Amino acid sequence: MYNSKSKPSVLPTGGGAALIDPSDALILLLDHQSGLFQTVKDISVSDLRRNVEVISKLATLLNIPVITTASEPAGTNGPLMPEIHELAPHAVYVPRKGEVNAWDNDDFVAKVRATGRNTLIMAGVWTSVCVMFPALDARAAGYDVYAVLDASGDPSEMASRISLARFVQGGVKPTSTNALLSELHRTWARPEAAELGKLYGLVAPNYAAVAESYARAQQAAKEAI
Repeated sequence: MYNSKSKPSVLPTGGGAALIDPSDALILLLDHQSGLFQTVKDISVSDLRRNVEVISKLATLLNIPVITTASEPAGTNGPLMPEIHELAPHAVYVPRKGEVNAWDNDDFVAKVRATGRNTLIMAGVWTSVCVMFPALDARAAGYDVYAVLDASGDPSEMASRISLARFVQGGVKPTSTNALLSELHRTWARPEAAELGKLYGLVAPNYAAVAESYARAQQAAKEAI
């Protein structure tokens, strides 16, 4: 469906041939709902929410479209975390009619197809259900699919390990928020570099400490002149 050799992001060196092409990427944030957050046990909810926030900010910085959805926001699963649409105001919300699998919803699939993008980056709660089912169906439909595991959550570590195995078996590529950030970032020689740098400080707080130490050392050097 999508020929990697035609990627505009591939450099003469061949760099980028195996990486995500931002111009072909679509981010799908699935069922990040307050009720479901309370069941997550394989990652701290604070880390999970922060990683989703990073992805939302990244999408805004790089003009990557975002689609969100929730199966039953009026029920026990609860509403979507508001930070997604606050940080990615261009995100499009698609309500479902109770379908557990977002790919069972005609409106959702139509919105995905309407973007014309074929590289789907998915995250959600639960990983083993809300991400797994549409990810496998999207692969079957010919899409290139990535699952951001630390922007997703499951009721147990065993569930997340099983999910990882099934992703790999089904051709879905597992990744992390930090790897996604770096893969889409690609180079510091870009106008958004400073803002992208701030995202690294969120996804890896120790990196923020490195940046702070460097900035202070630079200031001390200037003061010593």
